[in-house]
Amino acid sequence: MLDQEQYNPAKAHKALALSTIAFTVCFAVWTIFSIIGVKIKQDLGLNETEFGLLVATPVLTGSISRIFLGIWTEKYGGRLVFTVLMLATAMAVYLLSAVETYAIFLIAALGVGLAGGSFIVGIAYTSEWYDKRHQGTALGIFGAGNVGAAVTNFGAPFLVLAFGWAATAQIYSVVLVAMAIIFWLVTENDPRLQKRKAEGTRPTPLAEQLEPLKKLQVWRFALYYFFVFGGFVALASWLPRYYVGAYDLSLSTAGTLAALYALPASVFRALGGWLSDRFGARTVMYWTFGVSLACLFVLSYPETRYVVAGIEGPIEFAFGVPLAVFTLMTVALGFFMSLGKAAVYKHIPVYYPDHVGSVGGLVGMIGGLGGFVLPIAFGVMNDLTGVWTSCFMLMFLVVAVSLTWMHFAILRMERRRVPALGEEEHFRYLPEIQPDYKREGESRPDAPARHNTEAHAH
Repeated sequence: MLDQEQYNPAKAHKALALSTIAFTVCFAVWTIFSIIGVKIKQDLGLNETEFGLLVATPVLTGSISRIFLGIWTEKYGGRLVFTVLMLATAMAVYLLSAVETYAIFLIAALGVGLAGGSFIVGIAYTSEWYDKRHQGTALGIFGAGNVGAAVTNFGAPFLVLAFGWAATAQIYSVVLVAMAIIFWLVTENDPRLQKRKAEGTRPTPLAEQLEPLKKLQVWRFALYYFFVFGGFVALASWLPRYYVGAYDLSLSTAGTLAALYALPASVFRALGGWLSDRFGARTVMYWTFGVSLACLFVLSYPETRYVVAGIEGPIEFAFGVPLAVFTLMTVALGFFMSLGKAAVYKHIPVYYPDHVGSVGGLVGMIGGLGGFVLPIAFGVMNDLTGVWTSCFMLMFLVVAVSLTWMHFAILRMERRRVPALGEEEHFRYLPEIQPDYKREGESRPDAPARHNTEAHAH
């Protein structure tokens, strides 16, 4: 993280723009199975669990690789690591077009999943160009590269219909190679790497980079990200199949409606970064979890038929979530998940400015594992329960646990910070749920001090 006087807006914005575009391309590649996987499912006659595993496999590589990629980025710089990563992924995507059996598809999908590791590379690289005042907004803008999922959900169905899924994979690989070349030619090494080379100093030892991972707080942040990012990836991959199965829509229509979810879940991440800078990261997390809990409650309700004993005999009627309402609820869910994704990563450079790569890599890895575990769980629950909405029931449980843990962790922090306050006062002066806290907190001498950025980010 740069000091304010070292901050160079022109160079920082160039690095941010190129990183965001590259991440968008990588994310589009990472979610390619959400579309071509539907055709592969039909060609191979896969069941729901096998399809869920196919969709989730790229997410596994993208998740596990993040912690190593984060460390390598701190050591070798984001410019080199990002370029090599895109070239390696392009090879795997191109080779995907020659695969014919399900087992080999899973192996090839592991290579495609390397694209998901681009997130932590871009986060670590971008954060090095900004000071603390602008970092949340910058990282939020970078995270808007998640819109690549919407690009795939919207554009890939038309490529598949026009050229077939194998040619679609080849087109994606060519675009990825072109992006890697542009990124290498236009960007430059980040300030920390340049300074280290100029001074001849060695990078931070691995043991020191991994030291913060012992803190429970880091794992709590990871759970948040398991939902806001892992859940986003899972739904972006699962929704096309959901629309086709639950609402009997065509693949192109299902992809378009899934893109409506993925679009706000991506582009508004920049707004989440700005809101985190302005109001505090944990405030934004309260908004995210609260609204998500309400949306998932509605989406979890399965179509149900009722029989009521009427005066003149049984009266039958049905209740379900209409397609229009379902789509609107997913868009609202995606919007608040985008805010939450930015808020989680606002925490990291504030608390761990010298370990953004390793801590961000762990948080990203756990979050990405959500994108791996959840689609498989969705498929298993469909096979076991036969209820389409079971996927939303599972996500409702994840949010409820995350919100509860976050809330009580904040209460414990408040008690440690201001032990003189009584139990009732702890709730009264919890800033995120007390809108007038700022005004009264400044006027009362016994009230806690106003939270700065670090306190909000806790």
